[in-house]
Amino acid sequence: MCIFCKIASGEIPAELLHSDDQVLAFRDLAPQAPTHILIIPRVHCENVDELAEQHPQTLSRIFLVAAQLAKSEGLSGHRTVFNTGESAGQSVFHAHLHLLGGRPLAWPPG
Repeated sequence: MCIFCKIASGEIPAELLHSDDQVLAFRDLAPQAPTHILIIPRVHCENVDELAEQHPQTLSRIFLVAAQLAKSEGLSGHRTVFNTGESAGQSVFHAHLHLLGGRPLAWPPG
């Protein structure tokens, strides 16, 4: 079982900011911006491509939750990022969206 599945099952504690039957949101332990929240599906999918193919409603829910959290965090702007594959920086192979904000974000990102 991956670390995000363990968080989703309650086996590993996290500072939950949102929890429903499809998704969880919690603060990243190694934040890259003043606001850095991870939003994950409860169902295990290795990456966003798999999630989009198998659970498109959950993918949509992730973006709705991201918008709600950005508003509740008082962000005037924000970035949403899915890293897909090791070469793109994915280090936990359970689909997860990074919600980043709270400072000016440079472009290009990487």
